[in-house]
Amino acid sequence: MITKDSIETAYSFFHQKRNVYIHSTMEWQREDIEYAVGSYADDMSPELYAVISCGRQDFLRDHSRFQEDITQAVNELERIWLTVIG
Repeated sequence: MITKDSIETAYSFFHQKRNVYIHSTMEWQREDIEYAVGSYADDMSPELYAVISCGRQDFLRDHSRFQEDITQAVNELERIWLTVIG
């Protein structure tokens, strides 16, 4: 079951990490963010992860696609949130 709290928490976490990631010029910081986001994804609601990942197993875990993935996650969570409250 996907709860409002899980949507809001994931959105807040991913939004903050994405904003730091896209403006960071420090490779170690970007790697730390990728690790933190991957760890968060491992522990988040499996149902919510399935929705935002569109079924991709390596979503938010593939270094070469990370910026695209985290942007997709933020956009999907925002869309879901607006659907839930609207």
